[in-house]
Amino acid sequence: MTTQEQPLGYPAKRLLDLTASAAGLVVLSPVLIAAMIAVWAQDWHSPFYRGKRVGLFGQPFEMLKLRSMVVNADQSGVNSTAGTDRRITAVGQAIRRYKLDEVTQLWNVLKGEMSLVGPRPQVASDVAFYGPEERKLLLCRPGITDFSSIVFSDEGAILAGSQNADLDYGRLIRPWKLKLALLYADHASLGLDMKLIAATLVAIVSKKRALAMVNHLLIGTGAGADLIEVSRRQRPLVPQPLPEAMARAFGAE
Repeated sequence: MTTQEQPLGYPAKRLLDLTASAAGLVVLSPVLIAAMIAVWAQDWHSPFYRGKRVGLFGQPFEMLKLRSMVVNADQSGVNSTAGTDRRITAVGQAIRRYKLDEVTQLWNVLKGEMSLVGPRPQVASDVAFYGPEERKLLLCRPGITDFSSIVFSDEGAILAGSQNADLDYGRLIRPWKLKLALLYADHASLGLDMKLIAATLVAIVSKKRALAMVNHLLIGTGAGADLIEVSRRQRPLVPQPLPEAMARAFGAE
């Protein structure tokens, strides 16, 4: 990697990623091994799911997750997952509740494909709808957590009962996730990363407190009033217009 190709926050950010991911995998290995055995025992298939995602500079990589769905669930063509999705297994419900499928991504962090903090990696079909402004997200190494990971940690519940999870995701969640990701890209720093990691840990025990921490950070970055209001998550989400190309793809013009 040349100097011109270094992502935002490199190399201090990379040092934090290496140290924390290695320590996390070691400390959490007993929990991960138990979860792996539980997933394997329910259907005798691999406990891992390798999701194809777009990473730094638009390069594809496989994001490692503990499998929470039935085998070959990704072949359904649906990318967004509602909490009521029948593809989620009984063990998978527990895995999702305690975010164990996110913990395995520490392996991607260790390999350098992801960071602890950064815009969440997307599938290629979603990146294809990026406009010029959104494509600068590809200059950030994708992360396990960011603003939106806390604000929309209940994504499955938001989409519960949806007849078209991908369409509803595109209208209700995607616009705000992209705005939050772009805000992070514009203000990326090691200090912000540490605060977002702290907020993510707080969210495990109190989402309300974590949202208050995120709100404070958003105000500090000069975020717009609409983004701050949505990120409080005190009101129902209102459907937003889809990008023209996405609307055509969904037949929702």
